[in-house]
Amino acid sequence: MIVAFSVTPLGVGEEVGEYVADAVRVVRESGLPNRTDAMFTTVEGDWEAVMDVVKRAVAAVEERAPRVSLVLKADIRPGVSDGMTSKMETVERHLAGG
Repeated sequence: MIVAFSVTPLGVGEEVGEYVADAVRVVRESGLPNRTDAMFTTVEGDWEAVMDVVKRAVAAVEERAPRVSLVLKADIRPGVSDGMTSKMETVERHLAGG
């Protein structure tokens, strides 16, 4: 399973980077494959592990923010591992004309 999610603190002003860093820290410390970009953090693993990480990431932000927004998109495909890498390799191969 691959999950792309975004946790945003609300009611803390415009500067939210330190709050988002709290969530990303939880993901990175999980040991699951992950990537973070300007909009989402993507994490890969089984249902229980991934959803636990998302829950803990939200909780980390919730500790300091009065309200939290969560956006989540999941690719649930049993039996597939290393999907984050293989999906991008396929796209890159097509971009290269192969």
